[in-house]
Amino acid sequence: MSLFFVLMRGLNDPILKFPFSYKVTFCLYDQTPAQRHIIDSFRPDINSSSFQRPRSEMSIASGIPKFCPLATIQQEGNSYVRDDTMLIKIMADFLEISKTLLSYALSLNPGLPTHIQQATIKQKMERRSQQQSGEPLLTPHG
Repeated sequence: MSLFFVLMRGLNDPILKFPFSYKVTFCLYDQTPAQRHIIDSFRPDINSSSFQRPRSEMSIASGIPKFCPLATIQQEGNSYVRDDTMLIKIMADFLEISKTLLSYALSLNPGLPTHIQQATIKQKMERRSQQQSGEPLLTPHG
């Protein structure tokens, strides 16, 4: 199975940073408690036209041509397809999060609103930063 994404032209393009240079991560969710998600990432080639500011409705698609074998999702009873539905998350890593934090981010319920997921990841990053610097952890109640 191949996974690709495109940059779409939008109203905010004049204020966005191009070329697009953020690591892109794809996650195919294991929909069982085992949570053996299939995860792969790539860094954009900033010299490619795929990552420049789109001049038409969308850029040329770019991604991972061999994300996972088709047999993985075609097997009867596999853990990635439930009720004819696959859950795939695509993350652009604007914060340059660590591998362990990426694992945490992908363990969050994909049904949570994006702003809740982002706030949760940010809180986790702040806690880790405080723990590593030796600063006392502040709680909402002082």
